[in-house]
Amino acid sequence: MCTSQHRKILKSGECNVHVGGDSRGIISRYIRDFITTLVDMKWRWVLLLLNTSFFSSWFLFAVLWWVILYAHGDLEPEHLPPFQNKAGWTPCVTGIYNFTSIFMLSMENQHTTGFGARMPTEECSEAIFLMCIQAIVGVTIQSVFVGIVFAKLIRPKQRTNTLLFSHYAVICMRHGKLCLVVRIGDLRKSNIIECKLAMQLIANITTPEGEILSPVRTELSVVHKDTKTQFYLLWPESIVHVIDKDSPLYEVSAYDLAKAKFEIMVVLEGTMDSTDQRVQARTSYIPEEIQWGYRFCPIMKYDKERRFYIADYSQFDFTVPINTPICSAKDLDSANTQNSTGTLTQYIGKYSLNCTSKY
Repeated sequence: MCTSQHRKILKSGECNVHVGGDSRGIISRYIRDFITTLVDMKWRWVLLLLNTSFFSSWFLFAVLWWVILYAHGDLEPEHLPPFQNKAGWTPCVTGIYNFTSIFMLSMENQHTTGFGARMPTEECSEAIFLMCIQAIVGVTIQSVFVGIVFAKLIRPKQRTNTLLFSHYAVICMRHGKLCLVVRIGDLRKSNIIECKLAMQLIANITTPEGEILSPVRTELSVVHKDTKTQFYLLWPESIVHVIDKDSPLYEVSAYDLAKAKFEIMVVLEGTMDSTDQRVQARTSYIPEEIQWGYRFCPIMKYDKERRFYIADYSQFDFTVPINTPICSAKDLDSANTQNSTGTLTQYIGKYSLNCTSKY
């Protein structure tokens, strides 16, 4: 969907801010934080680096083996395996004919394959020392990459793929107050427990001195079931921000919303009960994605035959228009204070109920 406003937080939750200009040695900083860099890399680069590391180590040690064997004279034509018994020659490594044989020796030694055709003898102490060093290096490389692959596989970031935010937020009346409502859900049976949700309004602010502050984040109070922000995400839930006098949206009307330039970031954080790891999912809403005068259609249904509830996620984003004041919450509070029916009625938008409307 094309919009007139550029996002700082994408709908997928990724931060749309990248490092530019003078990086001030950012590459060296990434290298110093090597493990985190590898975990954050895309799979194709991790696998490429893994293969490159193995082939590079095999080739490097093959060169060192070649130097030792060449210095000892094992590569002389009369000292090759077919002539060793006749010449009475004891090589550093048996079964070596050329560099190809040496490369195979390097690979077999590093991974303790041991085909039996090539093996070090007691003739060269330096060959025994190199064999030990290569074994240590090989185990180290494998251990590092096993840890990195395991860390990437169990990253909580992947769990966010089954955490859903409604495509649109809605503004409607709830308990006599204008409220901003967002729906969230979890597709998995392994639930997210001890959930906490936060909302922040992101906008540019100009100070009286003319300084432009960008971006500025303002906390939006959120409640679940109009009580608190911590809950268990066992089924789809609606998260509510009451637009009161402490809200930055207090003076925003339906008309103002159409012209506004801000972004509302929603952050859901909780614990996976299957692995006990913390997970965080994010999304954002710009004014074009906030529907004034709508509410979400119910999606929880009870199946009497099978005796369990069904969460119909095919209607997760469905909304229905309802009668809602089109004035700001501030003007609505003022009208309620005056207790004038005529004054309040002029702010009521006329909508017809229609649950077939998707967005």
